[in-house]
Amino acid sequence: MKTAILIIVVLLTLQSCSRKSDSTPLVDYVNPLIGTAPACTLNALSHGKGSENNAQVVPYVTTPFAMTNWTPQTRATETKCIAPYYYNDSIINGFRGSHWLSGSCVQDYGSMSIMPVSGDLICSTEKRGSGFSHQKETSTPYNYTVYLDDYNIKTEMTATKRCGMLRFTFENAGSAHIILNPNSDEGQGFTAIINEQNEIVGYNPVHRIYQGWGEAAGFSGYFVARFNRDFDSFGVFQGEDIMERDTAIRNVQDLGGYATFLVQSGESIEVQIGTSFTSIEQARKNLDAELANRNFEHVEAELKATWEKVLNKVQVEGGSTTDKTKFYTALYHSLLHPRTFNDADGTYLSFSGGKQVLNSGDKDYYVDFSMWDTYRASHPLFNLLMPEANANMMWSLLDKAKNGDWLPIFPCWNSYTSAMIGDHVITTLADASIKNIIDISDEEYQYLIKNAFETPANFEDYKNGKGRRALSSYLKYGYVPLEDGVRESFHKNEQVSRTLEYAFDDFALSRIALKRNDTQNAEELLQRALNYKNVYSKADTCVRGRFADGSFTPDFDKLKRMSYITEGTPWQYTWYVPHDINGLKELMGGEKDFAEQLDRFHVSGQYWHGNEPGHQIPFLYNYCGQPWKTQALVSEIMLNEYDAGVGGLSGNDDAGQMSAWYVFAALGFYPVSPSVPEYVISGPHFDRISIQLNNTNLIIEAPGASSGKNYIQNAKLDGKIYTKNYLNHFDLLKGGKLEFEMGSTPNKDWGTAQKDRPYSLSRE
Repeated sequence: MKTAILIIVVLLTLQSCSRKSDSTPLVDYVNPLIGTAPACTLNALSHGKGSENNAQVVPYVTTPFAMTNWTPQTRATETKCIAPYYYNDSIINGFRGSHWLSGSCVQDYGSMSIMPVSGDLICSTEKRGSGFSHQKETSTPYNYTVYLDDYNIKTEMTATKRCGMLRFTFENAGSAHIILNPNSDEGQGFTAIINEQNEIVGYNPVHRIYQGWGEAAGFSGYFVARFNRDFDSFGVFQGEDIMERDTAIRNVQDLGGYATFLVQSGESIEVQIGTSFTSIEQARKNLDAELANRNFEHVEAELKATWEKVLNKVQVEGGSTTDKTKFYTALYHSLLHPRTFNDADGTYLSFSGGKQVLNSGDKDYYVDFSMWDTYRASHPLFNLLMPEANANMMWSLLDKAKNGDWLPIFPCWNSYTSAMIGDHVITTLADASIKNIIDISDEEYQYLIKNAFETPANFEDYKNGKGRRALSSYLKYGYVPLEDGVRESFHKNEQVSRTLEYAFDDFALSRIALKRNDTQNAEELLQRALNYKNVYSKADTCVRGRFADGSFTPDFDKLKRMSYITEGTPWQYTWYVPHDINGLKELMGGEKDFAEQLDRFHVSGQYWHGNEPGHQIPFLYNYCGQPWKTQALVSEIMLNEYDAGVGGLSGNDDAGQMSAWYVFAALGFYPVSPSVPEYVISGPHFDRISIQLNNTNLIIEAPGASSGKNYIQNAKLDGKIYTKNYLNHFDLLKGGKLEFEMGSTPNKDWGTAQKDRPYSLSRE
């Protein structure tokens, strides 16, 4: 055991020493508390409201893409849009094995909680909480520690991919109790005491609450908690009713079990918790596979080494400690989802109801794809930094199609949902395919075509999330008319936004069709990719709701939220044509008018960084000969919309998309149009960046970038003058050196040539 810990420490030391000027482990720049308080960024104060004014992240102790994440719990519910932990809360009532979609407004599911108390036994989650102080709280990706003031208990957490490990140190001698419960809001679940094995086990059935109807998902979150010493007493409870020596309880509100110990002052009790989505027995197997014969320090050191290895894929130099904290915390947040669903031996329940027990072999099967968000930057980031992991994610999506007979749109809870608009699983698969991360078979390709051209014949299948919403209207009119209320969807109406997003998805699918020489479908899809024009009103220089007869709705204000727009205003969504900016320019009257409209949009304060549909907008000046404005805007957003404080994220992080945007922006380029292997250049924000790409390194040098020189003067790629304002994905994979000469004032000549503009479907 000591040898293993020594090896991990040596690895951490070597990784730290590989950086020239800073020996701080990269993982120690990560602050998981960033984003756990209401956003205090500039944009959030003017645009955010309700849950959108909070990043909705929690201080996870976890591995990248883990099955279960471990967090302190200040809210015991699994209610939609309520995260397990909020920084401004003052009471901790448990420590949760969580499946909360980080940064989201869905709900936790299949979760369980554990809570230590001393003195009198108090089991109810409403009564057992303890005050705590942030001065006695430490949060890192590999350890969370807090002192529970009411009980004088020090609590520490660390984790593996499927398991958690907690250590409770009791200052008070005498009776100590550790309570476990499934977090079911439906009065469901099960807990049992297995005294002879020092175990408390249980499960919490999963419901698809965000879908809107709350149906059972067909599986549960299972747990096995194993203690490192014998119980002096035990029992189960329902709320405040305690049943000492009883060994099982099920399907009542606020149920759980507890173990009691007589402890000396300063004594610690360790609890190892295995989790699974398959069964209690599989949770026990996961515990044995990942935690058997291991102590807290060893697990913690290994988790720290895991994060250090991943974060070392991008090494930055220059800038302040705050700059590095913002960057590496963003990278950490980017790597939390999707979620591993299979057990350590590969076992997992099939998609959409779990009727079959399958095995993933030597790869992981993933769930919880927040596709409306993460196709934009998160998955492109994985394609660049972690292509093998993203290939397994794409395999998981295609596996869902084979099991459910339809490619999912927004797969959460290992289920179909119509939770958000668009069909961006197609775009995500297209980006991976075009970048040669995956090969799509003939059979798999048919599932993509099916989504784009067919609607389920069975209404219940459609209602439950199979197929594109309002596809028949979209195909008939070339847009979704206002008469189609899209009732069988969690997000109803939003017809203009659906039209725009389907047009982009059609474009992305056309890229796969062209790669496969399927010219017939490619031509039709490319024509459909121009459907965005059908909801554009030239008189308003803006998108606008349209009826089936072709007339535009009188209900229109480009500056206000409209029912036919998703989570935004018509003007904000007007710029959502990432595949055909040149075509949008033509609609606006040409390049000059386009640039002027873009200026007016930003001057009016319409840009809202706290929600995803506009994330590409700051980069659009590169398409109209004014890339220095992109460089200035991105720098401003990085400064004003991200902070190293607890309120430092400008809206829901949405499974890491908000953070992935920052990572790309700091590197100096962004994937405006996923499925096109290009990145639009905005300029790096560190003096030197080293990116590990498979078996080579890409070095980006930009002296002065970290000290306010944010304008590109000139650039070189491998010693040759580089004038394009975008980068090719395959050129980056070759490694080498990208050099930027940075300055404090714009160079209005660099990157402005029309022949050197980023890709657009319509050619100038």
